[in-house]
Amino acid sequence: MGVFERAAGHEQVAFFNDPDSGLRAIIAIYSTALGPALGGTRFYPYASEDEALADVLNLSKAMAYKAACAGLDLGGGKAVIIGDPVTDKTEALLRAYGRAVQALNGRYYTACDVGTYVEDMDVVARESSYVTGRSPAHGGAGDSSILTAYGVFQGMRAAAEVAWGSPTLRGRRVAVAGVGKVGHHLVEHLLDDGASVVVADVSPDAVSRVRLLHPEVDTVGVDDLIAESMDVYAPCALGGALSDETVAALSAKVVCGAANNQLSHPGIEKQLEDRDVLYAPDYVVNSGGLIQVGDEIEGYSEARARAKAAGIFETTRQIFLLAAEEGVPPAVAADRLAERRMNEIGRLRKFWLPAR
Repeated sequence: MGVFERAAGHEQVAFFNDPDSGLRAIIAIYSTALGPALGGTRFYPYASEDEALADVLNLSKAMAYKAACAGLDLGGGKAVIIGDPVTDKTEALLRAYGRAVQALNGRYYTACDVGTYVEDMDVVARESSYVTGRSPAHGGAGDSSILTAYGVFQGMRAAAEVAWGSPTLRGRRVAVAGVGKVGHHLVEHLLDDGASVVVADVSPDAVSRVRLLHPEVDTVGVDDLIAESMDVYAPCALGGALSDETVAALSAKVVCGAANNQLSHPGIEKQLEDRDVLYAPDYVVNSGGLIQVGDEIEGYSEARARAKAAGIFETTRQIFLLAAEEGVPPAVAADRLAERRMNEIGRLRKFWLPAR
């Protein structure tokens, strides 16, 4: 299958190669119907170029839907750099990547993702005007994991209201899979709200950091977490966390987490529905980070960005209501909400306006 068939819904897929620096990057723009595409840069040692392409196509589409549901005037894009960020990342490579972003002339804004950090974006920005997720020293917001976790917590509150009649996790047991930056912040919100928490992570250091600050948190092995008794399951690591096997073993009433692309294949959302598990769509509840880096484009305001992220509670409630009204799983309702906004607002762009 060729690129045009695989990227049938995308506006643009660009491949960038710079042998001198070692840069091999793919930037995918799914939609600019609502505005310029925004999405992070994933620096990862993909097993093949085909695997990298599949990832960037999936992620860029999710970013478009995420921005649409968040009510942002932004489209969806994503970039991947093929390589090991530990051994292959250099100033020369990051600056070559910055020139690749600049070559798209504002159709795509980049930010951090797996394998890239705030300090990397400051280097990329030496060659490009279209970079967000920058350090406070350069007018940016810094760590986007704080608002990402805050938004997930707001989505979880909305799910709790539907599941148990009150928007609180007090007295509920929440299992958090992955306690890196986002998962760690989420644990703190949950404890403050009165929840009990059990965590697991492939990194012993990540678990130790949580336990050092919060000895009341329970810990189990990664493979044992899904068998735990829980009210809420919060996948906060890599994608594909909700598989046939996971859903079958799940005791939770609610699934709400920060990981992207949690549904391992189409049909999982129906399995969750059939088992009476309320699923909070991942790209809706984890949009706090996007809201934060998107706010940088007009000059970052922490108060404004936090207020927008607090709105994830109401957006999630709206999706649950739409799902009930239309008789579909919440994942389908979220897609419909995003698609309607992209179509309705996108049509306005047929009216030409002079540059402002």
